Amino acid sequence: MTGATNGHLREITRRTALGALGAGIIGATVASWPRLSGTDIPGRGDNSLSIAIMGTAADAAARQRAIDAFTRLHPEIKVKVQAIQAVDWKDFFTKILTMVAAGTPPDVVYVATEGAQLFAEKLAHPLDEYVRRDAADMREFFDDVHPSLVEAFMYKGSLYQLPMDWNAANMYYNTTAFAQAGLERPADDWTHVDFRNRLAAMRKARTSDFTPYYWTNRLFGGVVPWLYANDTSFLKETRSTGGEWLWDGFYANDPSRSLRSGGYQWLEPNANDDRVFESFDYLRGLVKDGLGVRPEEGGGSSLVGLFASNRIGTTPAGGYWVQGLHEAGMGANDFDVQFFPRWKTQRHQFGTAGYAIMKTAKDKDAAWEWIKFSSSREAMELIFPNPITTPARRSMVNEQLYAGKGPAHWKVFYDTLDRFPTTGPIPAPPQQAAVETALMKNVSLAVSGDERQLKQALSSMQRDLELALRRQS
Repeated sequence: MTGATNGHLREITRRTALGALGAGIIGATVASWPRLSGTDIPGRGDNSLSIAIMGTAADAAARQRAIDAFTRLHPEIKVKVQAIQAVDWKDFFTKILTMVAAGTPPDVVYVATEGAQLFAEKLAHPLDEYVRRDAADMREFFDDVHPSLVEAFMYKGSLYQLPMDWNAANMYYNTTAFAQAGLERPADDWTHVDFRNRLAAMRKARTSDFTPYYWTNRLFGGVVPWLYANDTSFLKETRSTGGEWLWDGFYANDPSRSLRSGGYQWLEPNANDDRVFESFDYLRGLVKDGLGVRPEEGGGSSLVGLFASNRIGTTPAGGYWVQGLHEAGMGANDFDVQFFPRWKTQRHQFGTAGYAIMKTAKDKDAAWEWIKFSSSREAMELIFPNPITTPARRSMVNEQLYAGKGPAHWKVFYDTLDRFPTTGPIPAPPQQAAVETALMKNVSLAVSGDERQLKQALSSMQRDLELALRRQS
């Protein structure tokens, strides 16, 4: 990497960090994270391929078997994994940008949908040339992975990541709470009206110390799945052209081939859409009638204890919740999962994640070999031995993975894509951090008052989103 490249990178990434995340956040992160601002980044100072993931030292250690298997295939490539603890993906990306601004970026980063376009726009190297070159090796991977997951990592016609794991916002329900209310498993095509009726039945059966519907205020699993089900979103969704090389090369015979594009675009706010109002008004009614809580910030993992103690009837979550419920003491039949209720459509939302090669990677060929190996079934089985997430490979979402842990209808997880191929990623443009802040700032206000307050909150959201989308990523 030349000095000129380094200087250009620092110029870009400081703009990126300040624009996408705010100077205050960066300053606070640097102050609280001195060990990642210097030369003690694993892989720096030697020729190792440095890989950054979000997690703990235990998460890094869990990848050791995969690293060992990779090393047997490529003894010439040394790999070091750096686990970075973060509150959420936004916090993780802030720390990666700090490393970049300090001139010590990792070579490869595990990036979720929330940051995919931020990285594609400024930081990541496209995979197109590698996928084309190794098409014969990669065909088996694409045959096993739904194209919706791949399309989520297309940006302006190029592919930047391969999906490793993903999760949709499915509806978990507590079978004990359902039984106490005399409810049976809902139909696959249940509606938002059916859902409300079931919440009312659970409320009638348990009038205290119980929440029929618990949801969080964030991009994944908050208001977005309700908006998608009502055939709208808080951002206008369009598609880029391009990508034919990928779709015709690997998905030419897929039934959903005509749906595929060069990647998603979210260029304009849409909070003033009538169906956005209708969706928020529905949620406002649940809160007003005591059927749902005001949405709380935070991840779904914080709800595991409440759900496992039978104090929550329903909540949206992905396959990542299964292992946590098992460890919290829930039996395989104590909970189950169903598709999110339909409204005008039954389009669902998902988030996915995979490795991105940084533009500044010391050895991009070595980085690609890591990504290619990580996409193999052998590697994925080593990394995902338990249902801590939903593997991107369809063949791995099987009875063995959920044996003894549930849910009974685990097929719902991958069927969310196979049966509903228009299911799409959460809206995450390059300005995702500012966009998510604008969303979260106004959601609680929108569902906590009268109709006038709801209209004011959506007007505020529209203005905040307009400002967020003007920012440089």
